[in-house]
This record gives sequence, C-alpha cells and structure tokens, in this order.
Amino acid sequence: MVAPPDNDVIWARSLHHSHNGSPGLGGVSLGIRDGEVLAVTGPRGSGKSTLLRCLSGQLVPQQGEVWFNSVPVHTMGPRLRERLRRDRFGWIASDPQLVPELTTWENAALPLLLRGVPHRAAKKTALEWLDRLDIGVVAKKRPHALLQAQRQRISVARALAASPSVIFADEPTATLHRADRTQLLRTLTTAARSHGITVVLATHDIEIAHLADRIVPLLDGRRVATVTLPAVSDTEGRSACSLSV
Repeated sequence: MVAPPDNDVIWARSLHHSHNGSPGLGGVSLGIRDGEVLAVTGPRGSGKSTLLRCLSGQLVPQQGEVWFNSVPVHTMGPRLRERLRRDRFGWIASDPQLVPELTTWENAALPLLLRGVPHRAAKKTALEWLDRLDIGVVAKKRPHALLQAQRQRISVARALAASPSVIFADEPTATLHRADRTQLLRTLTTAARSHGITVVLATHDIEIAHLADRIVPLLDGRRVATVTLPAVSDTEGRSACSLSV
C-alpha cells in the first residue's frame, strides 16, 4: 500500500466496483483536501453514487484503497466502518430518510442521541441548526406534515448537527425545485466552510456543481477531463453544457 498525502482527508486509489456484473467504478483515484467542497459530476449511471458509498465506507471496493486521515478504510471490518460513519461522517441523500415517528428536532438530533450526547445538549444543537436553515418554526412537527424542501433541510441539519469531518451528499437536491436547490446547497456549503467540514457532493446539475471548490467529472465509472451535463430546470433539463477540469 502507498501512504496517502498528509493534506488529504480522503484519498482513494484505483477503485473498482461492479453491480451484478455491470461496472460501477473502473479505476477511479482522487484526493480530497481538508475543508474542501468537491463536486463529483456526470450523467446518471456514471458511478457518482458508487464512488461516494466507497469513500464513506458503505461499500468496500472490490479493488483499490480508501483512506481517511491516513487510516485505511478499505481494510476495516463492518463494526469499525459503522463507527466511522456514525462518528466522523455525515450523509445526505436525495430522499431525506427521516424517521416518521420523530419530530423535526428529534430527527435532526438523532446522530447525537445515538452517540450518547445528553438529551438537552442534543436538542439545543439540533434547534440551532434548524434555525440556521430557516425551519426552526416546524421543530415540533413530524415529517408527514412538511413540504419536501423542508424535509430535505432537516436532513442537512441532521448532518451538520453531528459536527462530522466529512459530509457526503448524494444528489441532495434532486427532488427540489430550482430555487430550493440553490438555496439548500448554498446554505450547506457556507456552513461547511465556516465550520471546516469537507463536503463530497454528487450531482448531475451543472449549476450546483459550480458551487464547489473543485469538480471531478465521471463517465462510465472513470474520471474524465470533460463531461456534458444538462442544464437542469424545474422540469429536468433544458440545454446541455460541457464541464471541464
């Protein structure tokens, strides 16, 4: 194994992974600097989600290496990877994945409560982030009573409240209208930068990608220099735009 660079919080080399015989990743390597907002772009089916799942320890690559702060994630057992995801990583999906029986603030505080943070402290932190995301007024409501944009903001508050080292966001704005998409991502990236949190964002939306510090395009599971993405509108697409690195 080759030791990763000291200034990379996440470092991956030659990642290969397939799904039922279909290639997902074909030799992807990349380094992500501490505090960086990185956008992984490409059309649907290009391997973005598979890459994020490998980097976050949800998937073990069939070949290749993943390191977090110079610790090899790819050699960890399931329990260690689960602890890593719980304590050091945040995850935001396109589906908010909220617990329907819990209120808004309880959903936002859930990672802290699972860590054993006292109830009062967890609630205080959750409410602070909900207020920053302009949804503090619905703190006592349950997910079924909220709009989709509000539910997705809860998932962002939940990720930020846990003070992770890295947040992985897999198409977090896919179900939102254009205005909500931009506002949500601006809030996430601003909060992450102010708190020194690294963000790895998967998106096929060129406008969202340009909010990042750096862009890594994927096509058919491989890194490429240029990829063409549709300019996404509220009705999923207008013209096509080329994105280069």
